[in-house]
Amino acid sequence: MTPESMEPAAGWNRKWVWIAAVAAFAILLIVALFSQRPPKTGGVPGEMSVAQAAAMRNRGSFLLDVRQPEEWAESHVPGSTLIPLGELEARVGEVPRDQEIVVLCRSGNRSKRGRDILLEAGFDRATSMAGGIVAWKAEGHPTVSGS
Repeated sequence: MTPESMEPAAGWNRKWVWIAAVAAFAILLIVALFSQRPPKTGGVPGEMSVAQAAAMRNRGSFLLDVRQPEEWAESHVPGSTLIPLGELEARVGEVPRDQEIVVLCRSGNRSKRGRDILLEAGFDRATSMAGGIVAWKAEGHPTVSGS
């Protein structure tokens, strides 16, 4: 074979390598997008605003605070229950299964993990409050202090 007769084959191979690379990228993109879906909850959003959480509290939903005891003592939502995030998996039996559950923390990060722990444990009506107790206070909702 001469170098000239090999040229089309080399070009043809480059074309297919490029197509395969684009296809692989598209597949990875699709997988990444679908793996970022919000958690499935039974009728409640995966995350909600302070106003929505306050409305749920007024309807009798269970408010679960996953902060540390010293944070709780400083201020917490009246009627909420404290189970620190690090203890939640071992204490899920203390969380009612027959109510909607709003998980909250200081700023909204730990509450997402708390919600996920509950969802993994079979609680299908658990949600997280965006902004945490910081946003709760900023919007003028009541808090109490002490244990």
